[in-house]
Amino acid sequence: MFFSTFSPQLLYLGKEYPMGEEYFKSKLKRAFMKNKDETDPEKIKMLITRGEYVIKEVEALYMLRKYRTLKQRYYGDNNKK
Repeated sequence: MFFSTFSPQLLYLGKEYPMGEEYFKSKLKRAFMKNKDETDPEKIKMLITRGEYVIKEVEALYMLRKYRTLKQRYYGDNNKK
């Protein structure tokens, strides 16, 4: 359940990761493999919560990059002091 829920979404988000898609994929695989044998329901819930947090953080990173790009296009380097 955990893998099928987060893996496709995280793989999609990792395509434009600043350090590269391969870096993101290797970190993602390592995280899933590290926790593949987990059976404790409380630990699984904590891992799911952490996965949701990672998704939100990566999305925020992309939004920030988009904002900075738009700001640079419209205002150029005039705002730098």
